[in-house]
Formats: sequence, C-alpha cells, structure tokens
Amino acid sequence: MAKVRQKDTAAELALRRALFQEGLRYRVNLVVLEKPRRVADVAFPGLRIAIFVDGCFWHGCPMHASWPKQNANFWRQKIEANQARDADTNSKLIGLGWTVLRFWEHESPIESATAVVEAVNLAKAERGKSRSISQHKN
Repeated sequence: MAKVRQKDTAAELALRRALFQEGLRYRVNLVVLEKPRRVADVAFPGLRIAIFVDGCFWHGCPMHASWPKQNANFWRQKIEANQARDADTNSKLIGLGWTVLRFWEHESPIESATAVVEAVNLAKAERGKSRSISQHKN
C-alpha cells in the first residue's frame, strides 16, 4: 500500500488541468483541518471551497467498488474506515463554513470542473453580497 499514489493521481491531474483551462487558480494538497489532519486535493481557501477526488476502490464507489476476496475483513474495514473519515471531514468542514465537493475518479474531469466553476462563482457572488451589505452599514 505504500506504493499507492495518494496525491497527484491521474484523476486529480485531469481535474486540475480542466480547472486551469477554465481560468481558475487554486491551491493543491491544502491542509484544511489540523486536528484531525485532513488535506483537500484542490482548494480555494479564500472562498472556503475544498475539493476531494476519491478513488473508486479506496473510497467504496457504489458503481465500481470491488471487495477483495483475499483478506476480505481487512479490506472491508479499511474501505469503511475511509468512508467514515470522508463523512467526518465533510461534516467538520461544512460546520466551519466550507463548501465541500467530492468527485469519483471515474467522473468526467470536464463535468467536475463545471461543478467547481459554479461553486466558485456562487461563493464569489455570496462574498460580494456580504461586502456590499457591510459597506452600506456605515
């Protein structure tokens, strides 16, 4: 398992290329939570948007997950622990005001990038509203 790529996977790189082509600039492998330590694959920290690209095997994709027959109990516990960690990460980040986007590695990077662009535009619009409201309070 030590040789399994944890960052800069093909799916992550494809999404990042698509985001870059859309004109977006982002942070890569950003620590979004300190304790417990959680790292977003792609992030827009100023807008509080965290993006995760989950591997189908490692995160138990409902379409592509396979349960190994060798050492089955170990793998089931490992994948279910990953799913629980993902849910915990989502919950904690949402509680802190972050928008969390998760994509499966099999999803189209173009479609995923489109969803990210929409989230970025929405966050920018919301940020603009709060600034204009605070400016009018003076």
